[in-house]
Amino acid sequence: MDSLDAFARSKLDALEAGSLRRRLVPTERGSGAAASRQGRALVSFSCNDYLGLSHHPRVIAAAQDAAATYGAGAGGSRLVTGNHPYLGALEARLARHKGQEAALVFGSGYLANLGITPALAGRSDLILLDELSHACMWAGARLSGAQVLTFRHNDPADLAAILAANRARHGRALVLTERVFSMDGDRAPLADILAVAQDHDAWTLVDDAHGIGVVEDGPRAPLEMGTLSKALGSYGGYLCASQAVIDLMVGRARSFVYTTGLPPASAAAALAALAILEDEPERRARPLDLARRFTARLGLPAAESAVVPVLIGEAQRALDISAALEAQGYLVVAIRPPTVPAGTARLRVAFSAAHDATQVDGLAEALATLIG
Repeated sequence: MDSLDAFARSKLDALEAGSLRRRLVPTERGSGAAASRQGRALVSFSCNDYLGLSHHPRVIAAAQDAAATYGAGAGGSRLVTGNHPYLGALEARLARHKGQEAALVFGSGYLANLGITPALAGRSDLILLDELSHACMWAGARLSGAQVLTFRHNDPADLAAILAANRARHGRALVLTERVFSMDGDRAPLADILAVAQDHDAWTLVDDAHGIGVVEDGPRAPLEMGTLSKALGSYGGYLCASQAVIDLMVGRARSFVYTTGLPPASAAAALAALAILEDEPERRARPLDLARRFTARLGLPAAESAVVPVLIGEAQRALDISAALEAQGYLVVAIRPPTVPAGTARLRVAFSAAHDATQVDGLAEALATLIG
């Protein structure tokens, strides 16, 4: 154990020296984008609850009723214990929402991406990822055993060139990208990517974790995955696809087969949130409107989603500015490597329908003073 602890301490020391060590900070979340740390009341701009639905009375009531009726947990893998009723209803509604034949709910978005890609690709196949794809997409691609290549961020021409040079040597090919990129807030040119993929008989998987409920317009991919934990205010992940693909996932996606099913409360909460999302277009429009208000006040490029990066550069300076904002009542967490490339540490500002214009303007004014 001495050598194990020595190894851990040496790694921690190196992270500390580079301002890259992570620590858990006790934080209480409340309604209306409220948060609290060490007794200090804060306005959170770090939460992915884009529509403010995690504290919506209907969502909370649905979760409470489901837990009271079906218990706190699912009890085991869905293939062993069966489905509680909310799962089937949620999958049917997700499929309709995405215009697909069927859907499958996973334990989280990370688990979904760990399972989907290896179920579709293997050692003789090819996977191409946008170079800024989320870590879970990389993890799923590597687990598959396929050849993994990257294309330049949001560059369909580069994707086409790589496919032209490599596609013929492989059996199947997948293209992985995101509708909204979680750390940059920009959107993929999906129509062009889908066209390139189709030209080369490649299947496209789009991660819509940060788009659903906020910016979902445009074409759909044959494989649409996402999370229930952001705009839908609950927890879990999903894949929407054809019935045949979903039936295949039930037996081949290892992160589905060998994990406990989603708790009834989480499924019921997501189902209620999806109904609210579809019924209230003004709620869906608000995060992007507020994000664009913020970028206009700081002279930044107009926001494409509810996520706005404020690039700082060095990790320690990003930490210092985040601390200064917290002292003024704003929770905006610094994002550092390896989550983002070296030299691009940033403040990731996430906007919610729960924010008001005064809060957004206050944050913009505080940031303008701090970054000069």
